[in-house]
Amino acid sequence: MATARALVPLLAPEDDVIVVGDGLIAMPDVFRDLIEAGPGVLTLPAESALPLGFERIDINHAFAGAMRFPGRIAAGLADLPPEWNAQSALLRLAVQGRLPLRGVSAAMLGDGRWTMVRSEPEAHAAERQWLRLHTATGDAAEGSPGVLLAMAFVRRFGPAMLHAGTRPALIGLAAGILGLLGLGLGWLGNAATGFLLVGLSWLVERVASLMGQVERDSLLASGLERKAVALFHLIVDAGLVTLAAWRSELPYTSAIPFGLNWFTPILLVGGARLVRLALPGFPRSAWLEDRLVFGLLLAIVSVALPFDATIGLAVLALLGTCLLLLQLGRSPATASSPNSQLTSRP
Repeated sequence: MATARALVPLLAPEDDVIVVGDGLIAMPDVFRDLIEAGPGVLTLPAESALPLGFERIDINHAFAGAMRFPGRIAAGLADLPPEWNAQSALLRLAVQGRLPLRGVSAAMLGDGRWTMVRSEPEAHAAERQWLRLHTATGDAAEGSPGVLLAMAFVRRFGPAMLHAGTRPALIGLAAGILGLLGLGLGWLGNAATGFLLVGLSWLVERVASLMGQVERDSLLASGLERKAVALFHLIVDAGLVTLAAWRSELPYTSAIPFGLNWFTPILLVGGARLVRLALPGFPRSAWLEDRLVFGLLLAIVSVALPFDATIGLAVLALLGTCLLLLQLGRSPATASSPNSQLTSRP
């Protein structure tokens, strides 16, 4: 727009106008809640915001880079000098029109949820901070190795992948191809490499999911659907069970019931899912969902240990640990229950 005056014929008095400053990066859900609250000028504390490039309103307030007002306020642009910046002019008119000032928490300035980009170096720094913000999945100390590795990969290479136009769906396709290669190698007798490739396919899918999460949070695209992600995890589990069944050393004879070589792998993978649901707050329980670790351990067992016996012992250890922890966690609650005396027997 050449001048601020050129906006006047474009804005009708009854229009609902939303102005977003050039270079503003804001968390979409927070921005939506503030703007949908009604007409107003979003502000930040001046002492915190001015050094970061935000425009001053008065001694206490700085313009947070966004406002909402009725179109009639823009009519005042016709009375201003043509060299005025359109955003600054609209800001002055909105303040003079006594629009309410709506504060944005200054805490959002420190973690990248609300920032102003003024140069290319600042844009690169904001991009890295944005990726860290949207790939955080809770306390890193509680994350599994595969999840932490996927997060580190996205934070390191995510900007380059976004600039290259690499979509999460393409990364998800690569994950599927890795899984198929793993199954093919397992069918040909190389179970150890098959386990590793299926585990890596889960890791690649985690990268795709994190990239999709960044896209959804940034309103760039719908990202990967959660149902598709859950289905892929089930397919990965089915792939691990299939490879373990093929790797089983049980002979195929009439003396052994059909499908017995599938029984223990199904118990192992299903037990891991069950324990994760039964003990959601248990430290390191997220490791039970980490199929990269699962694939690596199964590959090691396949090469170095008696496969069927080790899988059977792992199932017993898994279920036994789950029962023990549930019993230990339930006993204090039962003892402190106000109805414990009513249910106890003499």
